[in-house]
Amino acid sequence: MFISFVLVYNNMVTIVEKKSGNKKSYYLHHTLRTKEGYKSLEKYIGDRLPSNIEERKIEFFLEAYEDIFNEIETIRNKQIELKSKLPDSIKRKNELDFSINFTYNTNRIEGSTLSLKDTYNLIDNHIVPEKKPLRDIKETENHQKLFFNLINDNSKVSYSNVLKWHNDIFFNTKPDISGKVRDYQVAIAQSKFLPPSPAEVYSELKAFFRWYNSKKDKYHPVILSALSHMRFVSVHPFGDGNGRISRIIMNVILGDGDYPLYIIDYKDRDGYYNALERAHNVKDDFKFLAWFVRNYRNYIRDRS
Repeated sequence: MFISFVLVYNNMVTIVEKKSGNKKSYYLHHTLRTKEGYKSLEKYIGDRLPSNIEERKIEFFLEAYEDIFNEIETIRNKQIELKSKLPDSIKRKNELDFSINFTYNTNRIEGSTLSLKDTYNLIDNHIVPEKKPLRDIKETENHQKLFFNLINDNSKVSYSNVLKWHNDIFFNTKPDISGKVRDYQVAIAQSKFLPPSPAEVYSELKAFFRWYNSKKDKYHPVILSALSHMRFVSVHPFGDGNGRISRIIMNVILGDGDYPLYIIDYKDRDGYYNALERAHNVKDDFKFLAWFVRNYRNYIRDRS
């Protein structure tokens, strides 16, 4: 007779210890939401916890969501083939359109007053919208220029690049914080999560890049993209603009792996914020990861 103990209760991918007499066995467990309802999945991982437990959890997650990842791979391969046949002028137009849409949505999530039409007119037609804050206009111009260049220059995620990207967005609107790691406490509006203290933030940011560099060649690019987004915004290293930088990091990683880029739509912000909040509050990466892979798959499927 087995007796089960859940060792990590709040994780979406849980570690379960089962006892039969004096013998222990360890399993990974995940409850997967399907069209038919909820399905429990379990995988034996040994009679002792493996040292690479985080990697084993990721492998188990990939297996649990195999159908979604297979669909993502199919769409990716199709888009790579289609893109290879496009004239350069059409590729450039598509990249410009994407950079404008991405800039509109990512800035709008953070409170920009510019509409999508305002953003297109500003970037594409050089028409400055009337009665809009100059800060919103400048940050839109700066963000679009930065992101459009990133699409084409094969930039990598690094400590120095992240500081540069932040400075490129805010240098003429918030020069006192642009490109600078904060040395003061910040809070996230309407969130119970408190970012690291001023004394912790620099070491936490360094830890993020150590983690990233250790995982970038091990994790599937979509998983790396999602986790990097979530972990970076958890550090909250800047006085403002953390969400925008985390979503740039997300797309740089996707682009580096030749995966379709992703726009988190302003209209979906509530679900997005809720997923981040759940992950932050219980320190469970998988709560955000599950939301991300489903919504990313839906996004690229709708546009394929």
